[in-house]
Amino acid sequence: MKPYYRFSTLFLALVFLLSACGSIPQISPPPANNTQRATPGTHLTPLELQSGYGVRGTWYELYFTDPASPLASQATGGVDAPLVESIDAARLSIDVAAYSLGLNSVRNALLRAYDRGVTVRVVMETDNMDRSDPQIMMEAGIRIVGDNSAGLMHNKFIVIDRSEVWLGSMNFTDSGTYEDNNNLIRIHSTQMAENFIKEFEEMFVENSFGENVVPETPHPVVTINETRIDVLFSPDDGVLSALIPLLNSAEQSIHFLAFSFTSNELGDIIRAKADSGLTIAGVMDKEQISSNQGTEFDPFQQAQLDVLIDGIDGQMHHKLIVVDEKIVAFGSYNFSKSAEERNDEDLLVIYDADIAKQFILEFGRVWEQAHE
Repeated sequence: MKPYYRFSTLFLALVFLLSACGSIPQISPPPANNTQRATPGTHLTPLELQSGYGVRGTWYELYFTDPASPLASQATGGVDAPLVESIDAARLSIDVAAYSLGLNSVRNALLRAYDRGVTVRVVMETDNMDRSDPQIMMEAGIRIVGDNSAGLMHNKFIVIDRSEVWLGSMNFTDSGTYEDNNNLIRIHSTQMAENFIKEFEEMFVENSFGENVVPETPHPVVTINETRIDVLFSPDDGVLSALIPLLNSAEQSIHFLAFSFTSNELGDIIRAKADSGLTIAGVMDKEQISSNQGTEFDPFQQAQLDVLIDGIDGQMHHKLIVVDEKIVAFGSYNFSKSAEERNDEDLLVIYDADIAKQFILEFGRVWEQAHE
């Protein structure tokens, strides 16, 4: 392993300490030849969670689960609490696209919303609809549409009152919220909501899943307070064609947390960037490393890259890449052929230094628990 991380661990600890005090270090802007400039940092407000981490910006809230928390085993005090509060505040509509739904707090909040007259619509992976929580919701009258397709309905997003979107890597389950490493972001934006409602209605109304859809995102690029966000859905938008130039644009570093990583194209770029002298570091999920055919972990190890195996009992379920500590790509999209060609997925690319820094902090937490 390279000596970089003897310094990096101390650096991340210092950054986390400053972040906890409400003073986020400013990140230098990218070089002038970087085609997509990350916005300068702004002040973030830490959000108190008993089991997890959270910060608030001007237009978003960003959360990370904490499987190491003493309260995680009790399935309480986690990132589902602010989500439930948002569902409880809904007045008009809630659209849920959930690969799996087994979190009682979210289920009960959706039932409460339905009972008070809010329109609640749900799309799910068919294979997960026979579990108790979806069955209870359907018995109460909430309509749930299954994908019935060869690929997976792998999205994990919720649109509330057509004005805010919750999304990330986290399945709405007990394990996803309390046992696994995951991220969840809340974005206040009607344009972002329009994008996800369009994607939702393709599935719920038009019964179009997987390859049976065409690119129709109303706002593929959303700008909020000078922050650019690229919005991509798979397989219709060709997410890989966006990730390849993003990785190729890296000039200093690439950090990644990957539940599943089998993409040869992305792996080749990362190894080439390492050969060019960039800082490369990653953590991958141990079960996926052992079970995936064509995992990129072995080639990374053979190239002597700083790529570790996660060290928690649950899943290292993130699917994220941070470029130059200024740009972050994340969502439900695993770095795999299935995610690119068959599954219904979502991915955001956010050009914002503060948000990228929070993902670097999460990277540091996961790295500290990982091993070779």
